[in-house]
Amino acid sequence: MFTTSWCGYCRRLRSQLDREGVPFTEIDIEANPEHVDFVERVNDGNRTVPTVLFPDGSAATNPSLAEVRARLSA
Repeated sequence: MFTTSWCGYCRRLRSQLDREGVPFTEIDIEANPEHVDFVERVNDGNRTVPTVLFPDGSAATNPSLAEVRARLSA
């Protein structure tokens, strides 16, 4: 999950994933700018977070917990 420290939507999704025991790796794109290109590429040039990269290589921008769970179980 690509995030920033100031993003409220990132904090919300992170806490939901933690609460539900869904494992994830968090990458703050401000602290790790080498990942900005990926976030911009999958978001039509925007640095929109949270952007979640799934094991199958697909990505979702600001997904709900339900969407994350559904895509991980597919």
